[in-house]
Amino acid sequence: MTLDVERIRKDFPILSRRMNDKPLVYLDSAATTQKPSQVIDAMSEFYQLHNASVHRGAYALAEEATALYEGARQKVADFIDAGSAREIVFTRGTTTAINTIAYGWGLNNLKSGDRILLTKMEHHSNVVPWQIICRHTGAELVYLPITDDYLVDTSDLESIIDERVRIVAFSGMSNVLGSLGPFAELVAAARAVDAITVVDAAQLIPHIPTSVQALGADFVAFSAHKMLGPTGIGALWGRMELLEAMEPAEGGGSMIRDVQLHESTWADVPQKFEAGTPPIAEAIGFGAAVDYLSALDMEQVRAHDIEITRYALDRLAEIPSLTVYGPDDSAARGGVVSFTLADIHPHDLATILDHQGIALRAGHHCARPLMQVLDVPATARVSFYVYNTIDEVDALIAGLHEARRLFGVS
Repeated sequence: MTLDVERIRKDFPILSRRMNDKPLVYLDSAATTQKPSQVIDAMSEFYQLHNASVHRGAYALAEEATALYEGARQKVADFIDAGSAREIVFTRGTTTAINTIAYGWGLNNLKSGDRILLTKMEHHSNVVPWQIICRHTGAELVYLPITDDYLVDTSDLESIIDERVRIVAFSGMSNVLGSLGPFAELVAAARAVDAITVVDAAQLIPHIPTSVQALGADFVAFSAHKMLGPTGIGALWGRMELLEAMEPAEGGGSMIRDVQLHESTWADVPQKFEAGTPPIAEAIGFGAAVDYLSALDMEQVRAHDIEITRYALDRLAEIPSLTVYGPDDSAARGGVVSFTLADIHPHDLATILDHQGIALRAGHHCARPLMQVLDVPATARVSFYVYNTIDEVDALIAGLHEARRLFGVS
């Protein structure tokens, strides 16, 4: 069975739009995905029928809202095969989730001489928080390089990971290259020296069936808006013993058991990490997005990614002077394809394609260190999801040929 993409597209109102008098071809799902009516309707229904603050009210409406909010947490837990819904902390997204680990665990456990191991293909969300923590603690950052075929280079891993390494943080899937992280190898190496592992799964979980229990990492961070859900919410999954031992990174209402004039005690996990009024409607939308993807079957989502990415890579290879950055094997990568075309700046390329109704990303993609490795200031990037078609890839190719003509590229 394969995805019925034409049926799926009918669930996304925005895909009926025309841009610059052309049918919208949306190829920027790595930045944010479009939302199906099922997600939009679930959030609208909450505001129309169930709106109340959660965990606080003793009246029926508040109990309804709380049940919906906690029900969404259970859905997210089931989607990633968490051992318990209590292991799911709702955050504002992947960035906040990683900051929660950095400030809650890193700030309180690292010292001068300790090391944090990253890779050179990380998103800024998995670099900048650790840079700040290093300034506070005296720890230092070390990086695994990238191979010529755009994978994390683990050839010297044994010499790099020693007792000084306390945290190994890496991308589950590169938002630029599509490269998958070497999960088993990095998790095993970290465990051998009692380091914790942090996976930036913002691109991984929306595209590949993922069991956090099988993954073996200590923390996994991801965002709803990368997987058909709303912006402003994501999740941090963590091992319960680590979550219980961590300090909260944010204080305020809802996350306390007791507050006295000079000290406070924290609520149980996960409320300990959810200060203030949470994004209730967004959590419900997150749960609806999980329902939608579960109904599609994540194995089929992955198969569609592989098929359309393979077709795109083959078609892009036909274009003279075009360079693709990332693994060639579509089964070993995600549905993200970054490229440059001759000496056309990616921003100019994106502008030309926009005139054809094609929406793609151009820039450094919040991965400046990786751009330095690739020795380019920026790339153009297309990224696919469940609603993209082969015809849209063909439209992209036609648009790139038009760009070559306009810029006189031979």
